[in-house]
Amino acid sequence: MSVRIGFLGGLGEIGRNCAAIEIDGRIALLDCGIMFPEEDMLGVDLVLPDFSSVLARPDDVECVILTHGHEDHVGSLAYFLREINVPVYGSELCVTLARNRVEEVGVTPDMRSTPTNEWVEHGPFRFTFVRVAHSVPHATGVVLDTPEGILVHTGDYKLDPTPIDGQPTDLLTFAGFGRQGVRMLLADSTNAERTGFVESESSVGAELGALVAEAEGRVILACFASHIHRVQQAIDAVVASERKFAFLGRSMVRNTEIARDLGILSYPSDDLMEVGDLADLPPEETAVICTGSQGEPYAALSLMAAGQHRNITLDPGDTVIISATPIPGNETKVSRVINNLVGSGADVYHGGNAHVHVSGHAAQDEIKTFLNVIQPQSFIPVHGERRHLHANARIAKEIGVEEVEVCMDGDVAVLEDGELRIERSAVPAGYVYLDGVDVGDVEDVIRDRRHLADDGVLIVTLGVDIANGEIVIGPDVDSHGVRDDADALHKGVAASVREAVGNLDWPADLDTVRRRVRNTASRAVKKQINSRPVVIPVIIEV
Repeated sequence: MSVRIGFLGGLGEIGRNCAAIEIDGRIALLDCGIMFPEEDMLGVDLVLPDFSSVLARPDDVECVILTHGHEDHVGSLAYFLREINVPVYGSELCVTLARNRVEEVGVTPDMRSTPTNEWVEHGPFRFTFVRVAHSVPHATGVVLDTPEGILVHTGDYKLDPTPIDGQPTDLLTFAGFGRQGVRMLLADSTNAERTGFVESESSVGAELGALVAEAEGRVILACFASHIHRVQQAIDAVVASERKFAFLGRSMVRNTEIARDLGILSYPSDDLMEVGDLADLPPEETAVICTGSQGEPYAALSLMAAGQHRNITLDPGDTVIISATPIPGNETKVSRVINNLVGSGADVYHGGNAHVHVSGHAAQDEIKTFLNVIQPQSFIPVHGERRHLHANARIAKEIGVEEVEVCMDGDVAVLEDGELRIERSAVPAGYVYLDGVDVGDVEDVIRDRRHLADDGVLIVTLGVDIANGEIVIGPDVDSHGVRDDADALHKGVAASVREAVGNLDWPADLDTVRRRVRNTASRAVKKQINSRPVVIPVIIEV
């Protein structure tokens, strides 16, 4: 009986983490994440994995297994369950965070909160969760007991010696599986190029405390809403400085409520206020913990930076702390926000000038330690750009792992009769875009948007008598994004269109007139300014 692992996302990129594991013709999804759009994905809200190979077999899908509650691992779950509503397994915080997003799209999910180190049997799948330290509580790796042996997926992990919740990566349990024999390890590659060990999450607390204590005015602290450990340290810093605080941002308010209800987050109730009520206190006695660390245009911090937030206007003397690093692709947006914050007169601290962030992903020495603990027979790096995957593969080879394969999205790893083979590009794994409320392949739409962004649009309006070719209206030419002073261009295009229409054989049909106007206008613009805007002919039959 073979075991097939199809990689639907997360290999060759940061985000969209998703794999389809197949045993005896039955399928379980391992994670179900999103990727945030890159700069050239104009108008796209989110990027999802391509589930088409799984959706084509709805009766074969057993369940979804989640490693932790970050959006790049659970963010597309709602869109998958909307098509195939199957049970979802994960840690308590993970499934609680995911439940809210799923219910927002009108799906009632079967979320099954699952403790660590307890075996779950669902169809042909037998698996258990093992605790790992990461930048969100209740993060886990997944161990699957398959007909081809033990498979270990690390999820996102680091070997933090002093985690905020006192729950380090459970190397003892992982070592037990290593002694038993691990057929394959799938491991996080994000920091595989980084030497040494990643500093402990708790090392950030002292710096946050010092910055808040030294702040002369109001404090604004931005981080990921799911980074509950970082939120806890932010709360500890502002409470220690005797400040009242408010949470700001929809996901921050929701996640902190969930975390407190689960006993993961703690703070004095009297110190939490509504953001509007903070205005009644002196600025030096207040703090705001908010979203927007990735430069999201409508997040709280971005609106403050742009001077558009309805409750908070930044003043000189305010202190802003961005306790995160940009996700690849967000660097420009984050830089823009920082520049705007500095322009407001605020003192701004971020990962580039202060120790206000540490990574949640293992660096090289941690990866080597984990590999020595697991001692897998074969190794496939996951979760990372191509360079991260290859760096992780080199580490495994240095450790002495016999079978090391670098896979990409769309590849399928097959374990059968004790052998490993890789089927390249065996399943669809392209980008699926969430554009407004629509989910699908909108590559042609994005291409048009890029064209518009590069060269603009030119509109030619023409009223013509189809019977004899007499031009009754226009040609009227307008443009947007083509050039600032376009009068001469418009006149030249209008003259070319008038001549071209006059040379048609009449009577003519509308499609012929429309095509002649578009081609003529395009050539005229190319000749005058060497540009190719989108040309929209508007033909009025008179």
